[in-house]
Amino acid sequence: MQAVILAGGKGRRLRPYTTVLPKPLMPLGEMPIIEVVLRQLAASGFNQVTVAVGYLAELLMAYCGDGSKYGLDLSYSREETPLGTAGPLALIDGLAGGDSFLVMNGDVLTSLDFAALVQRHQASGAAATIATHQRQQQINYGIIESDDADRVTAYIEKPQYHYQVSMGVYVLTPAVLEYIPRGHYLDLPDLVRTLMAAGRPVLAYPFDGYWLDIGRHDDYEQAVEEFEAMRPMLLGAGERL
Repeated sequence: MQAVILAGGKGRRLRPYTTVLPKPLMPLGEMPIIEVVLRQLAASGFNQVTVAVGYLAELLMAYCGDGSKYGLDLSYSREETPLGTAGPLALIDGLAGGDSFLVMNGDVLTSLDFAALVQRHQASGAAATIATHQRQQQINYGIIESDDADRVTAYIEKPQYHYQVSMGVYVLTPAVLEYIPRGHYLDLPDLVRTLMAAGRPVLAYPFDGYWLDIGRHDDYEQAVEEFEAMRPMLLGAGERL
């Protein structure tokens, strides 16, 4: 199986840490986030992984090497100008002629079974599958709804909203690459909307296990605090690599 790790962003929300380190090299215990991800992918049966790099690419490439220490064939695709989260996929050789492939952000900490996600996608016939996680938001105010004449139509006291959010983990079929213009900036949400507008089926894959998007200071601090306790579940067989 083949996977792409998106690791080219500047990690602005994690500054000042990311002024000297690319976000995927932020440490959790004695290993960086991207090493956790690589070990998980290897343990899930992936053998070919491409890291899409840009900002501070040399540091990532020097740390991860050719992937042999993780049991992976690891390669790199470098963007010279920012291309978003979907744009880099058009630069990666080998995706168009292969099977469905996993795409994920390089700062995701999760116990998601990546192999099961790919299997569900392949069985569904969807063009794209998005791993999702249930979130809830408590509004600590009374919500007023009114019509065009300012007449109050509803008064909802401190409502709680439930919604699914993208985990930053996707499975795509090679045909999706036709919708990604080479060398142009494109984000994955825009790609998904383009696929739906073209009538290509997009599937959600709800997941209720452990997930953290380590993009903000609070999330990173939580990941550091929880990593050792979560380590057996996150790494499992990958710990032996």
